Amino acid sequence: MDLENTLAAHLSQITPPNMALAETAAQREASLAKPPGSLGRLEGLAIQLSAIQSSSKPRHENKLMVVCAGDHGVVEEGVSPYPQSVTRQQIVNFARGGGAITTLSQTVGAKVLLLDVGVNYQFEPNPVIINKKIALGTKNIAKGPAMTRDEAIRSLLAGIDVILTQPSLDLVAAGEMGIGNTTPSSCICSVFTGLSPEEATGRGSGLNNDRIAQKTEVVKRALEINKPNPLDPLDVLAKVGGLEIGAMAGVYLGAAIRRAGVIVDGFIAGAAATIAEKLSPGISRYFIAGHRSQEKAHQAFLDYLNLKPLLDLNLWLGEGSGAAIAMFVAQCAVVHFNEMRTLSEAMIDDPYSLK
Repeated sequence: MDLENTLAAHLSQITPPNMALAETAAQREASLAKPPGSLGRLEGLAIQLSAIQSSSKPRHENKLMVVCAGDHGVVEEGVSPYPQSVTRQQIVNFARGGGAITTLSQTVGAKVLLLDVGVNYQFEPNPVIINKKIALGTKNIAKGPAMTRDEAIRSLLAGIDVILTQPSLDLVAAGEMGIGNTTPSSCICSVFTGLSPEEATGRGSGLNNDRIAQKTEVVKRALEINKPNPLDPLDVLAKVGGLEIGAMAGVYLGAAIRRAGVIVDGFIAGAAATIAEKLSPGISRYFIAGHRSQEKAHQAFLDYLNLKPLLDLNLWLGEGSGAAIAMFVAQCAVVHFNEMRTLSEAMIDDPYSLK
């Protein structure tokens, strides 16, 4: 079976959330010992997770954070204040438990896996680093395509395969590490949401205004040279994407196959989530927006996917950090839904039913 057929076979396994169970969950939510709506977003989140997991008792215990890693040839255009070597340095740091994403994930009880699909470095064997390296980074998108179509599909399959080989999963998130990856994300944003390069390009990891203008010109050039086809998400990923962005999209696709709730992080995660939605229309019903990033074009991805973020904490780190924090919010949603008593169980009069 060729790569496109393999991907299509996986996509065919994705089914919609169980809306019949959503109705049952909504009835239970309305019967709990509290005024209807008083727990706000937690209520809808519990109902959504019940439908996603196709369970009358949604689960939160099995949390997984997959940090996808890849380098980008476009860093030679000066689009990041950090050198490419920081990608592999941070992965080593994450493997030792010393990164923001590892500490936050540990705090919320999420297992962390590091998925190397394109770091320009060969890591020593490590139980938390999964080696599915496709290339030593992408090519410079300001000069030509980031990768071949086959490489793009392989990045998606890498993310899918990691998810399908895991034990029980309830909540899944994808983080990222790849110096320069807000530039391809800006390209993807412009292609799919219709924002201009100026509107889609932000500070990334801390550029000043002059460097943002330079980065915007790189985004413009990449789009002009590569002419990605907005009707073909594989073409967009191959021409102006990133290996780790493809792997993140694969994680989301795999999570939907496994009927796990998908916590989507910030701007780069938004690019990956949009690729996943274009490949499998309707998969966004599995998505929960963890937070609103400070990266200015993130809202365009949220609007495109019709997602409302749970949190707005002025985050712009990436790595999956916002998604990790939001996993605790999802846990609270599940726990209140499963463990609260109903009005009748608590022997509390329901004022809305009294004549």
